[in-house]
Amino acid sequence: MQELLGQNLYWGFYSLLACKLFIETQTMKADSDQKNIDQLIFTAVFSQNEEEKKKARSEIRKLAEDQGIKSSSIYNFYMAIGAGKVPPNFTVPAINIRALTYDTARIIFRLMIKRQIGPVIFEIAKSEIEYTDQRPDEYTSAVLAAAIKEGYIGPVFLQGDHFQFNQKKYAENPDEEINKIKDLIKEAILGGFKNTDIDASTLVDLTKSNLNEQQEENYKVTSLLTSYIRSLEQGTTISIGGEIGHIGGKNSNSQELEAFMEGYLRTIGNIKGLSKISVQTGTSHGGIPLPNGKIADVKLDFDVIEKTGKTAREKYHLGGVVQHGASTLPAELFSEFPKHKTLEIHLATGFQNIVFDNIPAPLRDEIYAWLSENHQPEWDESLTREQNIYKTRKRAIGQFKKKLWELSDEEKQPIIESLENQLAFLFEKLNVFKTRENLLKYV
Repeated sequence: MQELLGQNLYWGFYSLLACKLFIETQTMKADSDQKNIDQLIFTAVFSQNEEEKKKARSEIRKLAEDQGIKSSSIYNFYMAIGAGKVPPNFTVPAINIRALTYDTARIIFRLMIKRQIGPVIFEIAKSEIEYTDQRPDEYTSAVLAAAIKEGYIGPVFLQGDHFQFNQKKYAENPDEEINKIKDLIKEAILGGFKNTDIDASTLVDLTKSNLNEQQEENYKVTSLLTSYIRSLEQGTTISIGGEIGHIGGKNSNSQELEAFMEGYLRTIGNIKGLSKISVQTGTSHGGIPLPNGKIADVKLDFDVIEKTGKTAREKYHLGGVVQHGASTLPAELFSEFPKHKTLEIHLATGFQNIVFDNIPAPLRDEIYAWLSENHQPEWDESLTREQNIYKTRKRAIGQFKKKLWELSDEEKQPIIESLENQLAFLFEKLNVFKTRENLLKYV
């Protein structure tokens, strides 16, 4: 009996020791991964050797998977909101990171961990992919690397934003324009994106006599691309957004939303459709710069959000409506979005402005000189040089991506601090603190 007891104690002690060694080994591995990730993501973005770059990106994905970080779809969570299972008392921030992607994503993950934040979307628009020189696979790598670095565990929502049709090119050759969007969608999905916003609102024709005719090209093309996305899925239902009002144009209303959705549902058949829909409320992308350097006031109509959101949730059981072009709005407005049950809000230019306003003066002067030399044909003669610089400086992000990335820690510090303060402020006002537990019930 004593011998048996001794054996049990021995094996019990051995098991505890083995468990302790396993935990220590895993902790050491995680620490090693976090130390090596800086070099790995730099290689994944800037290596001149395509095979080396590809290998680094693959390794980042494997490290993310091992750490419990997974590129995910927000579809089920949004549909739970539309079904009344989750109260719509918060607004999901969808953040377009144009510059310093790895550094900015690290800040976001730190805040998500600290504040138990669940739904945050990392997105990049069709136009941004070009001028920031960030293809979807690279963007995914930078965001996942940031999650690894900060020790985050859980779902990561990567989204293709404003996969938008060019109205003129569509009129000239519809099939060619559709195929271009299809190619981008496929690239994004292969790159790890499981959320996509189709923007065919540019095809809405307000000269038509009734709402169905006005929205017809929009809902037909959105339906076609929905079917295409569903054909590419592999086990995960991708979250798809539509759009009924072009940002910067006429404000939307519930009747337009209904006309779009009725046409869309007739066309889409029995396959899974949209989880959300974007509306126009009075904003414009990037804000409107004034001669004194300030941004013009915006007359944002929260009544549009309230009414269209109610229709989207109650009649069509979508998660709700989406607000675009919001990052340059006055600070006092952000707490209004959850109050009016805005599902999602897209934030971009405000973070870009923080970067440009806080980089070392010599680099900023170099960027502005490059813009003057290379982008003057885009300038409006009726505007001041400062206004034209503001409107076009995003065009320099891709050209100067490596110089921005290689700024020293000391040079980046004012940028990091300003970004962290602004992001913390926005997350609080959008009421996403302590939302992680609820999100994980559905994702």
